[in-house]
Amino acid sequence: MLGLFIVLLSSIFFCFQNVIVRILFHEQMVLGVFQTGGFVTPSLQHSFLLMFMRMLLGVPLMAGLASRLYPPIWQDISNLLKVENRRVCWQALICGLLMFLYLALLYVSIGLIPTGIALTLFFTYPVFTALLSWRWFGDRPTLFRWVIMGLVLLGSFLTLPLTHSVGNHNYGMGMVTGLASGVAYAFYTVVAQRSFERLHPVPFTWISFATTLVLSGITLLFWHGHENLAWQPLWIGGFLSAFVTFTGHLLNNFGIRLIGATTASMIGASNPALTVVLAWFTIQETLGALQIFGVVLVTFSIALLSRKGSSVKE
Repeated sequence: MLGLFIVLLSSIFFCFQNVIVRILFHEQMVLGVFQTGGFVTPSLQHSFLLMFMRMLLGVPLMAGLASRLYPPIWQDISNLLKVENRRVCWQALICGLLMFLYLALLYVSIGLIPTGIALTLFFTYPVFTALLSWRWFGDRPTLFRWVIMGLVLLGSFLTLPLTHSVGNHNYGMGMVTGLASGVAYAFYTVVAQRSFERLHPVPFTWISFATTLVLSGITLLFWHGHENLAWQPLWIGGFLSAFVTFTGHLLNNFGIRLIGATTASMIGASNPALTVVLAWFTIQETLGALQIFGVVLVTFSIALLSRKGSSVKE
């Protein structure tokens, strides 16, 4: 039960991240009190810039808190350099590469198609996680798991916005990159589950963040300047995004350690529905009747999973 709650809480933090990114890309009325946002256009170049700023703030933030959360973190990281721990070290670095890859693909998708559709495509990852866990760990999904997964994905699908431009020639690429980001994140979760057998989630998450920072920094080498950007609000948004991303990943990794990647991914599939609710609360995006039904369906499915969780073998 604790693991289910931790993963659900991590999903809420991830949803705040989506709302923050939406505000940075598009001007919004926040909490019905003040209007802000639209500081950069939703281009690929600006997406990578936001990713770099998030990690540039997130890595030191985690380094400052890591010692309190898990005192032996730096000893564990230094131990990864030993020959007998090289495999675990490579697994952590691969997860950093996968984190960079899924974020990059998701940002590209958001730049090409509506955000809600991109997120829903991304959150098909529980299907791929279940299949990978079955293939690598022998963790065959039960009929109950498949039913819950189907209900969560159906509820998330119902939260999609009903209007989008299917005639846009970039729409197909946006669909492909959105789906590919989900596949990359599924690989991230199963590799993380294997890594947690020998490495604590705190140093693992820090290594993943640091790797993503380096890779996103490398992409900046191919750019030539930036045009009159509003740096102050971007840094504020970057700090908030770094904080919720760091907290979300840390809680999610703890949750994976407690309940496994498959169950954690099923709960994580509620993120599109949770994002709809948070977007309605923070930036007053309206909810249609079908979207409300989708949110209720997802909530009901997660409640079933929580009720049945103790009797489902992980």
